Amino acid sequence: YFPNKEKELWSAVMPSLIMSILFTGLVLFCFGYVMYVIQRQKQVSEMKTDFINNMTHEFKTPIATISLASDSIGSPMILNNPDKVMRFTNIIKQENKRMLSQVEKVLQMAMLDKKDFQLKISEVDINNIVKTAAEHANLKILKRNGILHTDLKAKSSSVKGDTTHLSNIIHNLLDNAEKYSPEKLDIAISTQNVKDGIEIRIADKGIGMNKEHVKNIFEKFYRAHTGNIHDVKGFGLGLSYVKAIVDAHDGIIDVKSELGKGSVFTIFLPQNQVT
Repeated sequence: YFPNKEKELWSAVMPSLIMSILFTGLVLFCFGYVMYVIQRQKQVSEMKTDFINNMTHEFKTPIATISLASDSIGSPMILNNPDKVMRFTNIIKQENKRMLSQVEKVLQMAMLDKKDFQLKISEVDINNIVKTAAEHANLKILKRNGILHTDLKAKSSSVKGDTTHLSNIIHNLLDNAEKYSPEKLDIAISTQNVKDGIEIRIADKGIGMNKEHVKNIFEKFYRAHTGNIHDVKGFGLGLSYVKAIVDAHDGIIDVKSELGKGSVFTIFLPQNQVT
């Protein structure tokens, strides 16, 4: 007769059972983590391959143009025509400038990765930056018979920040809105005061993105158009740069997008930031 049979049995089995559960859980966790790392490495490898393909394409076009322009200048018919020589010289200069700009983007991201950059902090008027960026972007938008709405509601628009980098991120977002709006080129940019800071909102009615793309767009090298497809040009560095600069200003960037309906990027910048 065992008055505490179940208790005795459980007390004998329990340590082994608990250890078995813990080790099983540990094995499953390690397996899951390894699968995640493998999947992540595969994704990074694919993005880097896309980046190399895109970079090759971006450099190949201006190099070919420069080569053709150089050959044309060497032609006796062109040499005797100063106007045509000047025209081809300008083409070479523009394409060279374009290549230099692409190289600068890559070097800029390398500096951001290493944290090897310093912000030149000063009082910055966000409304002025947005207004200037909108004027520049409007030239391309008007060429495509598009509309750019500007609504500067922020009455207190001064923040502490780096003028150059803040200008760059606005230009990048407007450039993306224009590039990814193949048909309905209807873009709106606005500013408004919110609690403890200022909010910049850039909305378009372009192709939009699905949830998977929205989740990854701030990753370096990531592009919604993957593979060797160049209907929309770029290295996949623009939005990762934007995110890095917003973070450096102690700000927050958020994106909402729906496939086929457009995207909305919202940047919050605190008015007492960057110490």
